[in-house]
Amino acid sequence: MLPPSKNVAHYGLAWLTLVLTTLAGATWWWNVGRPVTLPDAPSDRIACVSYAPFRKPGETPFNQHYIITPERIDEDLRTLSQRFDCVRTYSQSNGLNAVPAIAARYHMQVLMGIWLGSVEKLNEQDVAMGIATANANPKVIRGIVVGNEVLLRGDLSPKRLIQYIQTVRAATPASIPVTYADVWERWLKYPQMAKYVDFITIHILPYWEDKPVRAIDAVKHVEDVYTHMKQVFPDKPLMIGETGWPSAGRLRRSAEPSIVDEALYLREFLRYAATVNMPYNVIETFDQPWKRALEGTVGGYWGIFDSNAHPKFPMRGPVTEDPRWWLGWLAGALGAVVFTIVGSVGRKWRGVRGWLALLMAGFAAGTSAAWQIRQMTFACAAPWEWVLSSVCLFAALCVAAVLARRIAAHLADHHDHSEPASWWRFCSLFGLVLYDILMAFDGRYLDFPMGLFLLPCVAYGVFGLLTHERSMPSAEQRFMACVGPLLAIAPVVAEVGMNKVAWLWLGLNLAISLPVLVAWRWHTVRLQAQQA
Repeated sequence: MLPPSKNVAHYGLAWLTLVLTTLAGATWWWNVGRPVTLPDAPSDRIACVSYAPFRKPGETPFNQHYIITPERIDEDLRTLSQRFDCVRTYSQSNGLNAVPAIAARYHMQVLMGIWLGSVEKLNEQDVAMGIATANANPKVIRGIVVGNEVLLRGDLSPKRLIQYIQTVRAATPASIPVTYADVWERWLKYPQMAKYVDFITIHILPYWEDKPVRAIDAVKHVEDVYTHMKQVFPDKPLMIGETGWPSAGRLRRSAEPSIVDEALYLREFLRYAATVNMPYNVIETFDQPWKRALEGTVGGYWGIFDSNAHPKFPMRGPVTEDPRWWLGWLAGALGAVVFTIVGSVGRKWRGVRGWLALLMAGFAAGTSAAWQIRQMTFACAAPWEWVLSSVCLFAALCVAAVLARRIAAHLADHHDHSEPASWWRFCSLFGLVLYDILMAFDGRYLDFPMGLFLLPCVAYGVFGLLTHERSMPSAEQRFMACVGPLLAIAPVVAEVGMNKVAWLWLGLNLAISLPVLVAWRWHTVRLQAQQA
């Protein structure tokens, strides 16, 4: 028989939670390991691709003194020439003014960029270098892009931008067309810019749209935008200067960064581009680790090649998200063994139910920790990020393991009156609410660390189903239990309810907060009864 204080429904819900989290961990890892059949690209060759060689640790265009050597550029372009007919650059600094001369060796063209920002002195330097490079390599340069998303960033006024465009046009051969590149919405906002360019260069990035488009619908979105822009600017040639899909990072509504979705988008876009004979440029050649500082994890994973210059997916045949998916199951098995050992130390219960609870809790915790470690390989760049993430993950595993011991004892019908230290839950709540604040007020570029917070949140949620707290939760915990779920609603609203991860994040907040609120209510009612 169950002790009187135990609720049969709560016990059933606790078992259901353990089963579902175990199945979810196993299924997720199996799903990322299965080959996905996708439509083939018409060819391995791509017309043009953005080239930024800052793919190794510490390399960044923000360091004006860092120079990419001609030998490095030669190595890259020699490899790229096997698949690409053209590369697009974005600036003349950091040694990139050598790209056109080197590209000529491999019979490639260059859509040459001149970088413009808010610092006039640097702008003048890049313009002067761009003019000199164009005059020295007129047959190689397909076009000159004077400024990239300057109006989107608000670095220059349209009037000052036009002056730079006119300066470049007047000082370069008439055979080289001049353009400006920006997201398509900015061209609609500043249509007067079309008068000063030889062709219009628009960026269409379905993932970054104000209303993100999922990968399966993204090419249709590109087609609609391209058709609309041709109607708005019928007298100007139109080029898609940037389009692509990220392979890792934060879900935006239903737009999910993944290798499978990147392959799907690129293959379907190339099929579409071939049918309309459309000039285009794909972003980008290599993954750019430095972009994570600007755009979060997703910023570093737009490359067709990874940061080691290896192709991330083939252009034909099935695509697998993670060939090492079995490591997730291995982590789950290791977690089950560790939790079973931890749970067996000093145990006072008997029966298969306790062991089964430990095995399921351990497997679920192991697969969750493996997910978090996988996410850390994408998101962590600086050593301190690895240290902080690793310490937090270890602490979360310790909390989950200790709670799993008590959960197993209760499910084995042993009435364990012991409770975990209150400061463990305080720290878990504090970390969760702190991240809730960041997500609520500036969450555009932040990932959801589901694998990290799933461990304490679910563990405390299940533990709360099985026990009544003997003491009133502290005022700080009660406050955070109220505030956390309210803050977690913000990402759900911001993503108009379309982001499944935002809903799961709200669920984790509720899982750890509800036992606190229930205990608060129970002790309040009890105190009122005693006073009466």
